[in-house]
Amino acid sequence: MYFFVPLNNKKAMEKEKVSNNELKALGINDVDVLVNFSRVANGLLKHNVMDKTQILANLEALIDDPMPYSLKKGGKFKNLADEVIAMRKEGKFIKQGRSIFQLKEEIANFPVWGLEHIEPGALAQMKTAIQLPVAVAGALMPDAHQGYGLPIGGVLATTANTIIPFAVGVDIACRMCLSIFDMPAETVDTETEMLKGLLLNNTHFGIGSVSKRHHDSSLFDSKTWGETKVIRNLKDKAYAQLGTSGTGNHFVEWGELSLSEGALEGIPAGNYLALLSHSGSRGFGGSVADYYSKIAMTKTKLPPEAKHLAWLELDKDEGQEYWIAMNLAGEYASANHHEIHNKIAKALNLPPMMRIENHHNFAWKEQLADGTEVMVHRKGATPAGEGVLGIIPGTMSTPGFVVRGKGDAASINSASHGAGRLMSRSAAIKTISKAAVAANLVDKRITLMGSDIDEAPMAYKDIHTVMAAQRDLVEVLAKFEPRIVRMADAMERPED
Repeated sequence: MYFFVPLNNKKAMEKEKVSNNELKALGINDVDVLVNFSRVANGLLKHNVMDKTQILANLEALIDDPMPYSLKKGGKFKNLADEVIAMRKEGKFIKQGRSIFQLKEEIANFPVWGLEHIEPGALAQMKTAIQLPVAVAGALMPDAHQGYGLPIGGVLATTANTIIPFAVGVDIACRMCLSIFDMPAETVDTETEMLKGLLLNNTHFGIGSVSKRHHDSSLFDSKTWGETKVIRNLKDKAYAQLGTSGTGNHFVEWGELSLSEGALEGIPAGNYLALLSHSGSRGFGGSVADYYSKIAMTKTKLPPEAKHLAWLELDKDEGQEYWIAMNLAGEYASANHHEIHNKIAKALNLPPMMRIENHHNFAWKEQLADGTEVMVHRKGATPAGEGVLGIIPGTMSTPGFVVRGKGDAASINSASHGAGRLMSRSAAIKTISKAAVAANLVDKRITLMGSDIDEAPMAYKDIHTVMAAQRDLVEVLAKFEPRIVRMADAMERPED
């Protein structure tokens, strides 16, 4: 009925407590019962029997139905379950009804770019999100497709005091980074083997990939790594994975960047060698997302169709903890890219002329056009405030673009984060032939290391159609044509 996960960091665990407020949130309003629940919960936590999330989940289930716990001989929760059953036989009510937040009955209007190319599932998810009682405004970008909770390509502004872990995303602060070098674009043809070697020697891909040498690990001097138990327990993993990339659509690639006069300040018009990378906060961000999304769904009860949109409140401990961890994940994701780009620049013996970067899968405190303070969640959406530079990639064989935001209020200052999937990974594997992919790569002169059919260009929407649908959101400054691409090996394919 309940599960144990042994924990290693006993010293860190002893500092954490299950608070009375957290127990009251489960519906306990009897003082004596509250004391007993607190004693058991914090005893389990102190002795490393379960982590806090597991304890609260078991207590929630026990309050709903104590009998299975009472029947478990020697169970850690048996005495509590017996107490609940005895009190209920006496007609005592110890459980407050935890309110299920109801969705708004009316669906507010939200703008959609590229509507004709967006699947019904993504539209349905956005309609549900905009019905949340904390929702203020929303928008859907042209690369949108169905995800968990908020669709990929969804932008959701909520009340300023709320944040939704699943509206941020599992790969917190997934990020784009572009380095432009003062080398001719044709270097990808004249020095192909050298550039391939730089990728092979300075990048690491896969779920558990680590890097044994670091260019700059100063981020780990930050006191923020000691702020919470969750962060402390993940610090070693984060350090080992600094400068690595994940699976799926994460990549590091060489390409040709073409720009016109005056497009980017300080760089003359021309065609340049450029390095582009896409990845996020690795196991650190994924673990943070998993931990706090479970807490959010425990504390914020929503109808089944909206359960993944559960929020945390920033004036509560768990909300503050998530906010600190999310922002640290943003710094960490940036440091990951800098590690890769700096190592390669050093091996190339040439610093970049310019570096441009931005992340998605994040939440920002912003103001709407009318001055309303909100929390803006961009899950697979690029910040596109007026004058803000960003990068919108295509696929392994189609161009990406350096853009400047136009600050469109209706889009909540956002744009797409890429081309967007046209089909799921499993559908791509079933329907796209390896021969077709190989022919496409030859036609586009792409050298590919790693990847699999699920990342085939045909599995994505047409990037040109996506860009055309958001002309009022961003101005295109430069075009990046990928040529030498490295991704995770086929065996590292993630689940849909």
